[in-house]
Amino acid sequence: MLKNLSEKSLNVILFLLNRIWTEQCFPALWCKAVVVPIPKPGKDPHNPSHYRPIALTSCLCKLMERIVNTRLVYFLEETGHLSKFQSGFRCTRGTVDNALMLETAVRDAFVTKKHLVSIFFDMDKAYDRAWRYGILRDLYKMGLRGNLPLFIKNFLGRRTFNVRVGDVLSDDFPQYEGVPQGNVLSVILFVIKVNEIVQ
Repeated sequence: MLKNLSEKSLNVILFLLNRIWTEQCFPALWCKAVVVPIPKPGKDPHNPSHYRPIALTSCLCKLMERIVNTRLVYFLEETGHLSKFQSGFRCTRGTVDNALMLETAVRDAFVTKKHLVSIFFDMDKAYDRAWRYGILRDLYKMGLRGNLPLFIKNFLGRRTFNVRVGDVLSDDFPQYEGVPQGNVLSVILFVIKVNEIVQ
């Protein structure tokens, strides 16, 4: 949608995003999401846990998130703050890398007749339970100061959502913890928090 705008309109949006960045004012409407539950295929539609929540948020917020996400990911990769064992959601890496590392370790242990211990975490509702203060603390420990951590603090704070089923919209629900579902920036913020597990 935004790609079809004229150059003049795009410059107005750029001006707006730059003001939000420099003045550190985060629009309240950007903290609001409308959640649409989508039934999982082959599951009982009468069970609420068999729905996948899709969060609809502001297009301008998503654009700003992409800009901030690009800066944050660049900083994390260039400074080496992410663990070498963290492969998910990283450029030129994937979760298959970890599976291959495990296979290599198993084969080495088998050949050298040694024991190998593996620990697997199954994080239920991981995004919903990510510790916001911990994410901000980790960013501070990484040396991030200024507008970027302030933007993330505002992005995570005061979040609310409504649930929409058909044409019916629920009351507002506050989201006190976790990173917002379906947001561009949420992925790297979650990675920053789980990065500490390796330590």
